[in-house]
Amino acid sequence: MDSIVNSLNTAYLEYVIAAVVALEAKELSGGQNTAATDATLENFKHIWELFRVACDRAKEFIESVKQRIGSECLVDEATGSTTAKPGQSVVPGLPPISAVRLEQMSKAVRWLVIELQQGSGTIVSSSLSHPSPPFDARFSEDPTQ
Repeated sequence: MDSIVNSLNTAYLEYVIAAVVALEAKELSGGQNTAATDATLENFKHIWELFRVACDRAKEFIESVKQRIGSECLVDEATGSTTAKPGQSVVPGLPPISAVRLEQMSKAVRWLVIELQQGSGTIVSSSLSHPSPPFDARFSEDPTQ
């Protein structure tokens, strides 16, 4: 994470410096387009693109961390492995399911999404004619519960 922050900071500083250089070049030329101002503008565009790439990388990292944290929280909630902090009461909710069952359901959902993305259009009819039992019955409970 430190390397991402450092690269984003470096890209930002280079972007600001390139902006200052481009503005100074434009001012020195009296607002006229010259080879020097064109070169500084091209450099500014290049630095701007590098800054955008650094921002995109940071955003991708943040999204991956959010997904990982969300997945961990989902598994904790589903398996009931969260514990109350001292002084907090545990709120009764849905009974926990096993991590194995959660993973099986997640895979089933992923397969349905893949079928939808491929545009099969026959998901409803194929699932109706499929001899498998209903969704809840397909997965056996984890014997550790």
